[in-house]
Amino acid sequence: MSSSDVQDHGSAATPRSFLFVLGSSRPDGNTEMLARAAAEQLPTGVPQRWVDLTRLPLPDFQDGRHETETWPVGENEELLRQATLEATDIVIVSPLYWYALSAHAKRYLDYWSGWLTVPGSDFKERMAGRTLWGVTVMSDHDEVVADGLVTSLNHSAAYLRMRFGGVLFGNGSRPGQVRGDERAAVRAKTFFQREAPLARFPYEETDRP
Repeated sequence: MSSSDVQDHGSAATPRSFLFVLGSSRPDGNTEMLARAAAEQLPTGVPQRWVDLTRLPLPDFQDGRHETETWPVGENEELLRQATLEATDIVIVSPLYWYALSAHAKRYLDYWSGWLTVPGSDFKERMAGRTLWGVTVMSDHDEVVADGLVTSLNHSAAYLRMRFGGVLFGNGSRPGQVRGDERAAVRAKTFFQREAPLARFPYEETDRP
């Protein structure tokens, strides 16, 4: 692991700090381009940390929550866990692969299940009130085909009592094609200024505290 695996931008003290989790299998892909365009609009001094999951690979998650033996924690896992807990805003940057999150992004979220039971971490309690965002680029022009991705992020946030800022959509398939998506460019300018409501499951009452 090298310093280029985790990129930090900004160091001024601020109530907000962003973690951008890159889940594409392609470096500098369309989804990352769109995420960086949105991140450029954040106020100066708001810390940004960018982690590329292809450069911080995680093994397939093994659920040991009900096992007697503990699963060994790797260096990459611990770095990602600490980065997640240090951020107020977590942005999942994943292309739409087969109408869902990429394998890299999904594996990262799977690890959240294991972090729930790390002794002394209080992961669920510490994640409550933070904000989860999504950025995705897809070849289809109809955003409804990404409902599976949106649902996965919303429900993950709801389980942890996080806020959900929604998903920034872009269109593109070939490298760099998202640059021609004017609608996505306009949305990116104000995406992180959006009000992020508390995430809810569909069955929950709208007046839940």
